[in-house]
Amino acid sequence: MADTAIPLFLDCDPGIDDAIAIAYLLCQPDVDIVGIAASGGNVSTEQVVRNTLGWLALAGRPDLPVFRGAVHPLAQPADEARAEAAEAAEAAESAGEPGPDPEPHPEYAEVTHGDTGAGYAALPEPASPVRDLSAAQAWVDAARAHPGELIGVMIGPATNLALALDIAPELPRLLKRLFVMGGAFNYRGNTQPTTEWNVSYDPEAAARVFAAFGDAYVAGDAPFPPVVGPIEATEMVEMTPERLNRIVGADDPAPAPWPAVLHELGEALRFYFEFHEADGHGYLAHIHDPYVTATAVEWARSARGAAAERLRGDGARDAAEVQAESRGSATAGRIPWAETAFAPIDVELTGTLTRGETIADWLGRWNRPANAEIIRRVDATRFLDHLTDTLREGPQYDRAR
Repeated sequence: MADTAIPLFLDCDPGIDDAIAIAYLLCQPDVDIVGIAASGGNVSTEQVVRNTLGWLALAGRPDLPVFRGAVHPLAQPADEARAEAAEAAEAAESAGEPGPDPEPHPEYAEVTHGDTGAGYAALPEPASPVRDLSAAQAWVDAARAHPGELIGVMIGPATNLALALDIAPELPRLLKRLFVMGGAFNYRGNTQPTTEWNVSYDPEAAARVFAAFGDAYVAGDAPFPPVVGPIEATEMVEMTPERLNRIVGADDPAPAPWPAVLHELGEALRFYFEFHEADGHGYLAHIHDPYVTATAVEWARSARGAAAERLRGDGARDAAEVQAESRGSATAGRIPWAETAFAPIDVELTGTLTRGETIADWLGRWNRPANAEIIRRVDATRFLDHLTDTLREGPQYDRAR
C-alpha cells in the first residue's frame, strides 16, 4: 500500500447494506483498511463475524483483520442479562412453561436482513480466523498507529467505539474524522416511531460517542466535527432491480472472484427488495451504509494533505462561528454528494416513548455550540452512478494479479 493511502477503520454489523459498503471499500486502491470491527446489531455478534469473514473470503481478501465486537449493548451487560434470563427461566419452570433462551441476546433485525444477515446470499466458510484483539482495543490501536490520519467509519451500533473511549479517552483527538450512519432527526423512525436502528440498538453508546467526538471539536482539540448520516438522508439512496442488473450483468465483468461477489450481493439484495416491499416502500432497497462509507472515502481524498481549516491556532473558535453553527447553517459541497448542516445533537435516553431518538437543536434553544455536521440531503442519482461504476469495475488489485 502506498504511503499516500488513506487509513480507514470500519465498524459494521453485516447486514446487507453493510456488505455493499465492504464491497465498495475493496474497490478503493488508495484505502488501507486497517481493521474491521464486527459486532451484533442486524444479527448476533457471532453471525456478524461469520458474515464479515465470509464476504472477505468470497472476495479473496482473507488478509484483512476482523475483530469481534461487543455482544451486548452498554445498558445490557452480559452478567445482568444472564441473571435476568435465569430468573425468567426459573419462573417459567415453576409455572410449568417452557423457559427463554438460556443465553440472552438483544433484539436483532432478522426480519430486515434474513436469519443469517445476508438475505438469500450463500457465503463461503471463513478463510481466516477472527483476530484475538477486542474490537474496542482494535479501534484504539488503529488510532494510535495513525494519529491524525485515521478515518473512522461507523455503520453499525456505537458500542465498540464507546468501549474504546473507556480505554483511550483521547481517541477523538487521534482520528482525522469520524463518519456515522445513524439517527433520525425530525423524521419517522425505522425501528420505533422516532428512532433509527443503529442508535436505538445502543442509545447510551451513541450518546457517549456523539458527546466525546463533538466535545473534542467544540474545544478545538479536533479539527472536524463528526459527520452523521441519518435515515432521512440515506433513505434517498434507493437501489432498484434495474440498477442492480446494470451492476451484476456487466458486459465486461471484472476478473474472478469479483463476479461471484456481485452475484451474492444480488442474492442478498433480492431479500432486501422483498423486505422493503413488505414494509410499504416498493420493490427497492434503501442502502444506507454504502453512501456514508463512500462519503468518508471521498472526503478523505479531498482532505488529504490539506490543513485543518476549521482548527484555529489557539484551539478556540470565535463566537460568530459557534452562533452560526448552533443554528444549523447549511453547507453544500463540503461533504460529497450532500447538503449538510451544523447543529448540536444528543440522544434521548429516558423517554418512555422516544428512547433512542436523536435530537438536533436547529434553533439554538440549548445554547450549545454545534458538535456535528449532519447530512440533510443527498444527490442520490450521482452517488448511485458512482457506486454502479465502482462495483461493475471491481477491485483494481484483482486486475493486477
